Amino acid sequence: MRSVLITGASTGIGEACAIYLAKREWRVFAGVRKQADAQRLARAAQGIFPIVLDVTKSRQIASAVKSVRKQVGKDGLQGLVNNAGVAIAGPLEFLPIDELRLQMEVNFIGQVEVTQAFLPLLRAGGGRVVNISSVSGRVATPLILPYTASKFALEAFTDALRRELLPWKLHVVSVQPGAIATPIWKKSLKRGDTLQARLPRQAEALYGPLMERVRRVTKRSGTNGIPAEKVARVVLNALTEPRPRTRYIVGRGTRFSIGLARWLPDQWMDWLITRVLYR
Repeated sequence: MRSVLITGASTGIGEACAIYLAKREWRVFAGVRKQADAQRLARAAQGIFPIVLDVTKSRQIASAVKSVRKQVGKDGLQGLVNNAGVAIAGPLEFLPIDELRLQMEVNFIGQVEVTQAFLPLLRAGGGRVVNISSVSGRVATPLILPYTASKFALEAFTDALRRELLPWKLHVVSVQPGAIATPIWKKSLKRGDTLQARLPRQAEALYGPLMERVRRVTKRSGTNGIPAEKVARVVLNALTEPRPRTRYIVGRGTRFSIGLARWLPDQWMDWLITRVLYR
């Protein structure tokens, strides 16, 4: 039986991947932070084994390794899907630095620590690392610098780790979704509203219209995004194709946006983004 660990499996893309893979006879270790989510996931599909795993807590990571090793034995892991994440937004000029630290701890440093901890099991099982990145890891936009920075860091992590693991032929893949209909948008809006209430009046005077525009775009992304199951299908391909791509792009218009950022001069991209967000 093929085994995979998925972080951030409580909702959204992580939950969709857990259910999708379990229904295709994978043994899925689903990382969650709450017992209620663990109980719900265990009922969702046979083959899902929830594990309490906050990627910012080293003790929980170590405990997860022991639990998974006990169940997989010498067969090791065939996949690790680094999906846990949060989205923090706000004008950099007034952004509390503790918010930036939290963003990087969850979306980047936590993923690195989990990968470090599970690499021996992945090596034993000839497994693969699949990092759930984002179009924001290729295109930087105003007011979501914390999230964008974390995803750019995840892209660099993907490339460097892939090259480090070449001698063992362990693939490292980046999946880059665009707008996906998941709870992260609603959570991001709620967190953004809380953060905005903490900002000084000057922030509202300088960035108020832009913050409102970004809020509307974020809300629309959560409503009009594609189902998370489509990302789960891509993750399965990344885990099973004999020669996986280094990057998989998912979502409406995502490939176009990434293509523009890759080929257009920076000044042209600046102009396009400001046309959308400042009009």
